[in-house]
Amino acid sequence: MALTAEKKKETVKKYQVHKTDTGSPEVQVALITERINGLVEHFKRHPGDYYTRRGLLRLIGHRSALLKYLSRYNPPRYKKLIKELGIRK
Repeated sequence: MALTAEKKKETVKKYQVHKTDTGSPEVQVALITERINGLVEHFKRHPGDYYTRRGLLRLIGHRSALLKYLSRYNPPRYKKLIKELGIRK
């Protein structure tokens, strides 16, 4: 369920805004999306895991708040990000 260090570095490198960026909204949303996708796979194997489902819902709420912030303050970056990640079709 947790991201490996290698996968995390790869995701950060792909979505970073500048060379030393690790905390921009784009990077945070991409990392959260990777975690969400991993949990979705987990729930396909373990449909009765209600405690982890709560964590998934928290992650979705956090991602939603970050996307809302990004859409409010920088709509072009928001549109580019959701297109790349394939969310909010």
